[in-house]
Amino acid sequence: MSISNFFISNAYAEGAAQPQGSFMDFIPLIGLAVVFVFFVILPQMKRTKEIKTMLAALQKDDEIVTTGGMMGRVTKVGESYVSLEIAEGVIINVQKGAIQTALPKGTIKSVK
Repeated sequence: MSISNFFISNAYAEGAAQPQGSFMDFIPLIGLAVVFVFFVILPQMKRTKEIKTMLAALQKDDEIVTTGGMMGRVTKVGESYVSLEIAEGVIINVQKGAIQTALPKGTIKSVK
């Protein structure tokens, strides 16, 4: 089977017997599925695992950034919410799912 058979289909007379499909016809679909798994699904699974690990290790005085871009220091960790100090004396409650990244200690002071 040549490469031109993938791009150009053969013209058959009406009513004539056409050749049956083979396993070779499915190789491009299988290749596409493999590429999709390696470039889309596996990296997303890895990122999800990293986020779960980060959220499980979250503790008081950690510095984080939310998905909305707010940066603050964790003052209290609950089961599904975190209290976040975003300014001196200003504390808000944020869902754990809204936390994007944990920052190294001292990052907030260097940004101000």
